[in-house]
Amino acid sequence: MSAVDPKPEVSQPGPPLFERRLIDRPFVWGFNIALGIAVAAALLLAAVNLSTLLFSIFMAAFITVGLDPLVRFLQSKGMKRGIAILVVVLAIIGVMVAIVWVVVPSIGRQIAQLAAFIPTAIAHIKSEGWYLTANDATNGIIASIADGITAAVQNPAFWATVGGGVTQFGLQLASSISGLFFVLVLTIYFISSYDTTKDSLYRLINRSHRQSVIDYSEQILQNVGRYLSGMVTLAFLNATYSTILLLIIGVPGALLIGIIAFFITIIPLIGTVLTTLAMSLIAFIYNPSAGLLVLIFMLAYMQVEAYVLTPRVMSKAVKIPGSIVLISAIAGGTLFGLPGALVAIPISAGILLIITGVVMPRKEAN
Repeated sequence: MSAVDPKPEVSQPGPPLFERRLIDRPFVWGFNIALGIAVAAALLLAAVNLSTLLFSIFMAAFITVGLDPLVRFLQSKGMKRGIAILVVVLAIIGVMVAIVWVVVPSIGRQIAQLAAFIPTAIAHIKSEGWYLTANDATNGIIASIADGITAAVQNPAFWATVGGGVTQFGLQLASSISGLFFVLVLTIYFISSYDTTKDSLYRLINRSHRQSVIDYSEQILQNVGRYLSGMVTLAFLNATYSTILLLIIGVPGALLIGIIAFFITIIPLIGTVLTTLAMSLIAFIYNPSAGLLVLIFMLAYMQVEAYVLTPRVMSKAVKIPGSIVLISAIAGGTLFGLPGALVAIPISAGILLIITGVVMPRKEAN
């Protein structure tokens, strides 16, 4: 009988490389893991400490995207890009100077007027005959609201909280002006180097994908820029109309209310509704007839804005469904307040454009 060769032994697979190294050098791996956690925590702490700076940089870049359509519009009228940028920068500086030297003192005076006016107006309303009837019909809810407003307005801590205290208001104003000045300087730098910065970033993309990235990025930036420019234009028209309306009717604090309305109405869909309700309530406290007039004229303006102004101003901007507007505004406002609500909506517009322009066509092609 011939000898039978023994079967070769099958080597058993050993533990994976990670497990072998972990067994051989546990302290080294533990140290590396701890070091990685420490570095991550340090980076997170640095990001938290620099959150104001990072947000200012982001806001400056965001404003730059919104100003670019204005620069290109001036270029289309025959201006060179440098001259168009100079005109836009001078306009921004002019607005900042106007806010500091004209608007701020007026705001201080109108806050004082509102502080003195609201308690007197509520006391006058309580003396009206219809007040008791309405209060009885609501089981005392109207009286509770009126007493709460009066107590809040007459409480010095309330005005200190909202910036009425002289020292606190001055510190907050100085901090806000310095922050705005920093954002302004960054915006001027970003807008002057906008095209150069974009070209440098595009060169970081692989050549094989660069052109497609450029096409989609330019489309997103242009749509978001048009969207921002359109919303600022609509907010300015709304604030101007609101201020003139309140001045004609004689409601105290018209300029202050108009400035607040400008920032709130930048939020589409809900901004105009919020300002209309707030303005009508303030005017109603001043005079029930004035409150009714404000409500009627603001409702009329809302129709003009919805069917005349918005289609003309926003005709070239990306369309955003109302549900996305509400979700974005609430989410951004919850995270970063009013600036977050303003920023979240155009970001959602960019994401929506990516989904409709990139993701959906690829899904249809497969």
